Amino acid sequence: MNILDNACLVPQFEDQGVSCYKLEGANYLNEYYVVSEAETRKLLNKPEVISYDVYRSMLDATGQMMYYFKQQNKVTSANILCILRGALNFPLEESCYREHIRVHDISFLSCERVMEAAEVVGLSVKYEKLALVAGSTLLIGDIIASGDTLALCMKYVMDFYQKHGKKLRNIIIFTIGGARAISHTEKLTKEIREVWPDFEGFITVFYEGVFGLYDHKGVSGINWPMIDFYWENGIIAPEFRQQTLSMQDPLFEKCIIYDGGARRYEIQNHVEEVLDFWEYMAENGDKLSMEELLAEKLGHALDISYEDWVKVNHYEKIEDSMKNWLYRQEQGFISGMRNQSIKEIAERRVKEFKSAMQKYIID
Repeated sequence: MNILDNACLVPQFEDQGVSCYKLEGANYLNEYYVVSEAETRKLLNKPEVISYDVYRSMLDATGQMMYYFKQQNKVTSANILCILRGALNFPLEESCYREHIRVHDISFLSCERVMEAAEVVGLSVKYEKLALVAGSTLLIGDIIASGDTLALCMKYVMDFYQKHGKKLRNIIIFTIGGARAISHTEKLTKEIREVWPDFEGFITVFYEGVFGLYDHKGVSGINWPMIDFYWENGIIAPEFRQQTLSMQDPLFEKCIIYDGGARRYEIQNHVEEVLDFWEYMAENGDKLSMEELLAEKLGHALDISYEDWVKVNHYEKIEDSMKNWLYRQEQGFISGMRNQSIKEIAERRVKEFKSAMQKYIID
């Protein structure tokens, strides 16, 4: 059973250019939000956004959600946990500063892959600097794919607090992430409440959508299982769907975020990953089916009815005028793309990306 079954996207507010939705209808133990804003939409649709701009692009959406949680009295005093290195992409401290939320301390955990014979066999915490702030809200920013790093780090933090006879009030997570984040936080809440019955739970904010996670190499044969995000089996913000389908190419990127750490700190690696993908697509595009690729990227059959499309996308509570427009836009996109050449799209993207990233390309 998909953790998103029975969930629907319910509008909460629109303020300062930020649209906020809540997942409702699935009897979750915790609260889950999807937030959409112009800069985060640009981040997830354009791998040309790199370095400090990765951080900056999430600032307005994060700050608006911090304000919302402060108004609801869900966060009063905070302790930020940085799960290195992905957490450094997220502007949690600056957002708290802007919204006058006191940050008592910042903790650090480094969770690294354990390798054997060039294969990942597990995870291990290699470095920790944890601060004890009893009764506080723990704030986390991280890219969550499989969610295994999050689960391990949460258990590490809980053990630390229990050892000192202290507890947390709640935990707020900001993520570019997938549905497995929900599976993990639901399970963790049950476990934590066995020790702390009054634990308020997790509040998780997803930028632009709760994305699906590839469990196969995809139509292209180049996607990374348990790492790459896409739309299938996810819940996508209407604004993000609208922007993506207003352009020709973003839907066909390898994944939503590529490697978020490399994208900010090891830009050459990010450039190589993006170019490797599009050069592969240029070489192999003629062998791939545009129909199959479209269906995979959109997350449903191309001839889907309006009623089934609304259900698949969890849009039952979205305003009718928005739903109708999005469905028509998507059908127009499909019609326009059916006879397009994957090879030509890829060749154009290689040229565009090389032009934008020229100073990072090493021949």
